[in-house]
Amino acid sequence: MYYAIISEDVEDSLPLRASARAAHLDRLNQLKGEGRLLVAGPHPAIDTPEPGDAGFTGSLVIAEFDSLESAQAWADADPYVDAGVYQRVTVKPFKVVLP
Repeated sequence: MYYAIISEDVEDSLPLRASARAAHLDRLNQLKGEGRLLVAGPHPAIDTPEPGDAGFTGSLVIAEFDSLESAQAWADADPYVDAGVYQRVTVKPFKVVLP
């Protein structure tokens, strides 16, 4: 089943993101390589795909896991969590309807 991992950043998270970005992307690329990643990306703080110094307000990952518990464990082990990027992470089951 798919699960949505919805993360909200702390204020001024851009330097924290930069310090853990490579490790964060490595984990996402592993999911992609396993064919389990539906979509992933950050939420820009302003209405542009490249927000510059404005940074980001959070992230969304939708990926396939065996259970809610395994999705939560994966989210808890995110390098952005260890780096203090996220103030809150919510994991919910997700049903793909379209496309």
